[in-house]
Amino acid sequence: MEFDKIKNKGQARLFRNDYMEMMTKTHPVVVYTMYFPVIAFMLYYGAAHKAIAPWTEFLLFLSGTLVWTLFEYIMHRYLFHIYVESPRAKKIVYTMHGVHHEYPRDKERLFMPPVPSLILAVIIVSIMYFMMGWKALSFFPGFLFGYICYGSMHYAIHAFAPPKFMKALWRNHHLHHYKAPEKGFGVSSVLWDVVFGTVPKKEEA
Repeated sequence: MEFDKIKNKGQARLFRNDYMEMMTKTHPVVVYTMYFPVIAFMLYYGAAHKAIAPWTEFLLFLSGTLVWTLFEYIMHRYLFHIYVESPRAKKIVYTMHGVHHEYPRDKERLFMPPVPSLILAVIIVSIMYFMMGWKALSFFPGFLFGYICYGSMHYAIHAFAPPKFMKALWRNHHLHHYKAPEKGFGVSSVLWDVVFGTVPKKEEA
């Protein structure tokens, strides 16, 4: 994930092909339109056709949201910031996350693009179904809701000024970008940064 300096204006070009380049960008409304109907349908289908009790559905949904926050932390810390040496691997890491660090205010690349997002969602829900059967109909919507909250928070942090009660999240993520990239891996929550000792220190601000 190498680049000369952080650029607060502009946008990187990732592919020569215009269509491929377009596929690397998205808007929050696209993500909401894709996934909120999926969440609603899966919860309805689980309750109406698989007899998942409301209380069970609620607990599974909350559990899925919590698991998302851990997934978010692990992916950000160990995959998005992985150290690689080969030029090809560096290109992959840069395309996956480095471009966001070079152009942190590029609003079109704050959510994962639709195609890779859908592919990953299908893989994850398949694994969840293999592990827990039809209960995945309640657990995966919570996980997906966690992703939407994460993406929305990420977009807001880079696009807007922080509300008073969320200044800590804004500060931690900006420190991650500008001063301490080895800390502050949680975006939607500081929970796992606290657990694993990666909260940026106040003196780093």
